[in-house]
Amino acid sequence: MALFADREDAGRQLAESLRSWRGEDAVVLGIPRGGVVVAAEVAQALDLPLAAAVVRKLGAPSHEEFAVGAIADDVRVVNDAAVAGSRITAEQLAFVEDLERVELRRRGVLFGAGVEAVAGRTAIVVDDGVATGATATAACLSMRAHGAERVVLAVPVGPAGWRPDREVADDYVCPHRERDFWAVGQFYDDFTQTSDAEVVGLLSRDPRV
Repeated sequence: MALFADREDAGRQLAESLRSWRGEDAVVLGIPRGGVVVAAEVAQALDLPLAAAVVRKLGAPSHEEFAVGAIADDVRVVNDAAVAGSRITAEQLAFVEDLERVELRRRGVLFGAGVEAVAGRTAIVVDDGVATGATATAACLSMRAHGAERVVLAVPVGPAGWRPDREVADDYVCPHRERDFWAVGQFYDDFTQTSDAEVVGLLSRDPRV
């Protein structure tokens, strides 16, 4: 059963669970693309600046939606068990990573480097949901690497049994922790892919970052 009409609805619901951060010295960072739509609603509700946390999933060659890892400019996260279970060779993983680094650079130029704004502040990392946790982990670790004083991972929905390690995020906010979980999209009535133009438009509305 869907929990959210769309990503905007998910963002408004998530914002209710983040009210205690209103007025903090914080930046809301959405993971492109869909996470930026959710994050924009959170940033507006909390009156905080909005930026992008640019990361890329490393998908299994035989099933690209299944993340075996993720990368940011300065972070590489790989789930060794997932790699072994999917029988992915080192050469296959390197090929996938090379392709994703090209897209990572493109998105970094297009969406801007939100990490530049987090030093000494709270970084609230937002996505439209978490499945394996690879991209969320890479985004949070990237914020730490760039000097964030505190890292909060906030998603509207995730698996009941998952949460980030303490070294990844200081706080984890997830109002819907579901036991019957197979994909983030199952909890949305409208999970249409977000365009680059939509992300750029949302980010350009806030000049504070």
